[in-house]
Amino acid sequence: MSKQLLYAAISACCTPLARDPLTADDAAELAKLFKALSDPVRLRLLSLIASHAGGEACVCDLTGAFDLTGPTISHHLKVLRESGLITGERRGTWVYYRVHSEMLARLSAVLVPGDA
Repeated sequence: MSKQLLYAAISACCTPLARDPLTADDAAELAKLFKALSDPVRLRLLSLIASHAGGEACVCDLTGAFDLTGPTISHHLKVLRESGLITGERRGTWVYYRVHSEMLARLSAVLVPGDA
């Protein structure tokens, strides 16, 4: 391997994940968001909501995608809502959910290299 290729490989693997190191408070707050997303059901729910037409989904549109009970889906939606990743609005009988895009942007900013 040439010195140039070796330097490029080392540079690529060692690029910092963030522009500035996280503070303890920021790390604790972000860890709560990542923890909320660490469950496959919650990650799928977030994906379903984000990809739904108009950027929002009724809970009635979400339950059919899982082989889970309504209360279990409600629990996972509650975790996402309490973490701030989604918001919910009751309209009559149903609750409609939207992804809180600012929170997703905050999460993604941590994962983008500092020179990107």
